[in-house]
Amino acid sequence: MTLLRKINRVLLVLLVLLVCLLLRSSLLRASTERRPIDHKRSSALSQDSSSELDNVVPVIICASEERLGATMATINSIISNTKAHVFFYIVTLQDTVTLTRKYIENTKLRNIHYKIVEFNPMVLQGKVKPDSFRPDLLHPLNFVRFYLPLLDISHKKVIYLDDDIIVQGEIRDLFNVRLKLGHAAAFASDCDLPASHELVRHLGMQTTYMGFLDYRKKEVQELGINPRDCVFNPGVFVADMKEWKKQKITKQLEKWMKENFRENIYSSALAGGVATPPMLIVFHGRYTNLDPLWHVRHLGWSPSDHHSDSFLKDARLLHWNGPAKPWNHLDVHADLWERWLVPDPSGRFTLTRSDDTT
Repeated sequence: MTLLRKINRVLLVLLVLLVCLLLRSSLLRASTERRPIDHKRSSALSQDSSSELDNVVPVIICASEERLGATMATINSIISNTKAHVFFYIVTLQDTVTLTRKYIENTKLRNIHYKIVEFNPMVLQGKVKPDSFRPDLLHPLNFVRFYLPLLDISHKKVIYLDDDIIVQGEIRDLFNVRLKLGHAAAFASDCDLPASHELVRHLGMQTTYMGFLDYRKKEVQELGINPRDCVFNPGVFVADMKEWKKQKITKQLEKWMKENFRENIYSSALAGGVATPPMLIVFHGRYTNLDPLWHVRHLGWSPSDHHSDSFLKDARLLHWNGPAKPWNHLDVHADLWERWLVPDPSGRFTLTRSDDTT
C-alpha cells in the first residue's frame, strides 16, 4: 500500500507538470500571434517592431459615409506633403467599411498604409441626447476622439484629425511636438493666433469658456474655471496614449457626457456641439500648446469673410470647422480644399455646392 501511494504521488506530480507545460506552450503561441487586421496594406507595418513603430507617424481620422470624400482629401493632403512614413487608423461605422476600402483601393490612395477600425456607437448609449440645432455634430463618429484606447492602437503617441481638414505642412513636425510632463494631449489655443482675432470678433464667435458652458448650473460653477479662460478646438490634437490611459481620460469624458445628459450643462446651440465641452472641462489647464499655425480654423463660417492669402500660405493646417463645408458651399477658400479632392470611384461623393451667402 505504501508503495502504491508513492507511485500515485509521483504520477500526480508528473500530471501537474504536464498540464503546466501545455498551458505555457499555449500562452506562448497566443502571445506571438498578431491580432487580425482589416486590410492587407496595414501588414506593411510590423506590429511587433518597436523601433519601426517609432519611425511612423500614426494619424487617426474618421470616415462617415456622407463625408467619405472629405476624409480622402485630408489623407491625400497629408501624404502629398510629407516624406514621413504615415500610418492611418481610419475609423468608421460597420456599414461604411466596404465603401471606405473600395474608395482607397480604386484611387491614387491605394498605396497608403492603413487599418480600418469599426466604431461601435452603442458605447454612447445614455451619454448623448438628440439636439436639432446641428444634428451633424451628434454623429457617433464625432465622439471617437473620446475613445482612443478602444481603437487598438499600437503607438505610444498619435495625431487625431477631423475630416474637414487640409494639411499643408510636414505632418512629422506636428507629431514631433513634445508634450509637457503629465500632459495627455496637445491642442492649439483659440487665443494664440492674432491674425484670426478680427475675423472671430466680426463673426461673433466664442473663444472663452463662457460660450461653451452654462455658468448658471451649479456643476459648472463648482469646476472653478474662469469663464474668460481661452478655449481650444479639439478637431486637431496630439495624444500621449500612455498618459491618456493612466489618467483615465475616457472615463473622465464619459462622466461629463452623462452629467450633461442628466442636467444639460451645455447644449449644441450654446456650445456648437456636445463633443467639445467635455474636452474643455477635462483638459482645462492640463494640455500642451500647439503652434497655432498647425490649426488655422474658423473657415466655413461666412463666405464673404476670409483670411489673407499670405496668412493661409503660411498655415500648416486648415480647418473648415464652420457649418459651410468646402464640398457643399461656395467659399472664398474652397480652392485650397478642392485641389486635394480624390474623385469617388463609386460616384457617391460629389461637389454639391450651394450659392447661399447667408
